[in-house]
Amino acid sequence: MSNPADSPQAGPGSPGTGTASRPPRRLRPVRVLTVGVFALAGLLFFTSFNTAKGTDIRTDSSLLKLSDLIHDRSRKNARLDESNALLRDDVEGLAKRTGGGSSKAEEARLAALEKDTGTQKLTGSAVTVTLNDAPPGATAKLPGYPEPQPDYLVIHQQDLQAVVNALWQGGARGIKVMDQRLISTSAVRCVGNTLILQGRVYSPPYKITAVGDPDRLQKALAASPAIQNYMVYVNVYGLGWKVTEDGTVTLPGYSGTVDLHYAKPVE
Repeated sequence: MSNPADSPQAGPGSPGTGTASRPPRRLRPVRVLTVGVFALAGLLFFTSFNTAKGTDIRTDSSLLKLSDLIHDRSRKNARLDESNALLRDDVEGLAKRTGGGSSKAEEARLAALEKDTGTQKLTGSAVTVTLNDAPPGATAKLPGYPEPQPDYLVIHQQDLQAVVNALWQGGARGIKVMDQRLISTSAVRCVGNTLILQGRVYSPPYKITAVGDPDRLQKALAASPAIQNYMVYVNVYGLGWKVTEDGTVTLPGYSGTVDLHYAKPVE
């Protein structure tokens, strides 16, 4: 038996009374907005919890910045290069001790190839070129020139390449950029105002050292159109430029891998 209080009662809005039925009750706009805000807040809390997995997103030291990660990998690559160089020296020492099965003519040819490819140390008279960003707050020092844009005040990839190319044209027998020897496959590349060379990252000032005839090297630097353009920015905005003769210098041998890396099609 049903409870009369639970049974629908016929009334003015009931069918069959001759009056229109009452429209369904609607939520007020304020209530709809409140429900939406609470639902959105719940979604944000859930997303943050799922992302953090128990760590503090803002302060957890395990979450490195991209720049920190790049510098960490650069340090690891430097240690691997040093280890690779030591192992290479050990292998060469063992090969010489055992004879290696090579004739003297073959050993002489191998030594000449190693010298040409830059894997052996090189000693001789040297010139060093140092490039640096302009000082903070630099302005145009000569009349008729516009106030500098940010790009005017930093060293770019083409500036480093211009120096390296001019030194090769001046008869350099070997070149070192920062602490690394250049070989035929070396690429001088910049990302922002940092240099990436053979897997390692460097910040200015940049030092480029070349072994060769100092007079020829300096004449080649002065004759380079790209460097002449760079010198305008040196004189107007204060970009760093310094050329020094270092006397006798020993360049390190290239210690990285000599394997060629290239793209392959996906099979």
